[in-house]
Amino acid sequence: MSVTVVGSIAYDAVKTPFGERERMLGGAATHFALAGSFFDEVRVVGPVGGDFTDEDFAVLRTRGTITDDVEVIPDGKTFFWAGEYGWDLNSRETLDTQLNVFEHFEPKLSEPARDCDVLFLANIQPTLQLDVLDQCHGPRWTALDSMNLWIDIARDDLVKVVERVDCLVLNDAEIRQLTNRPSVVRAARELLSWGPSAVVAKQGEYGAALITDEGFFALPAYPLERVIDPTGAGDTFAGGLAGYVAAHPGDPVNHELLTRAIAYGTALASYNVEEFGTERVARLTADEVSERVNDLAQMTSFSTVPLALRD
Repeated sequence: MSVTVVGSIAYDAVKTPFGERERMLGGAATHFALAGSFFDEVRVVGPVGGDFTDEDFAVLRTRGTITDDVEVIPDGKTFFWAGEYGWDLNSRETLDTQLNVFEHFEPKLSEPARDCDVLFLANIQPTLQLDVLDQCHGPRWTALDSMNLWIDIARDDLVKVVERVDCLVLNDAEIRQLTNRPSVVRAARELLSWGPSAVVAKQGEYGAALITDEGFFALPAYPLERVIDPTGAGDTFAGGLAGYVAAHPGDPVNHELLTRAIAYGTALASYNVEEFGTERVARLTADEVSERVNDLAQMTSFSTVPLALRD
């Protein structure tokens, strides 16, 4: 079995109150692959320029990620994004965006990439997401991410994608914006009526929530004393989520399985924010991931004791 992710591979320049990096490996597909590769074979689809280094290809291939579908455009430059975070690390200011080779990206999937068991459509134009869905040969499970820009300027196309996938992975503001509903739970219920079987609401430092027809589940973020750089945390979370699904090919992708998948995604995202960019997750071990998942299980478990309450 395998996972295919289609999205950006980038260079980022990031400044936070704890330091900065002028040029580091980033991009949605990169962060996703580093997390997803703990669970299964990951194939990355996305463009890079001639400036993309062998060293960064080596990082992208961590834990055996397959980069055969990475399109190298020798005379082009890799997608570049620069941003700055203040003390509120839930928000950031974009300082520069250079689409470069990503501007005219047209996904071309190889047969192995089309034959994936799990397909994740990272944050790209909805028309491209639709094209990828048409190229694939019926993945067992499909999920997508998006952003406020596409809700604003390409909502009709985005709705078409939503209707064809099994799971949406959006932040809570995007879920409300897409449905024009003030409550995330009510908005998610509406999105389920469009076709997906699950909605995952990313809530930054407050964790994540899962809404399906079977119920509601929420998990807090792993408590950290220090967060260095949140860039890529959402994509790392998605990689853990999708990777866990791929690692259970014989099991139904139901509410119970997705609750466990969220725990792994949450654990991986917590490591991502401990250092800049891909630095921490690139050297992360399986034992460390399991340890943090177990910590989350213990922190969120409690027993009820009967108590007669006063009327």
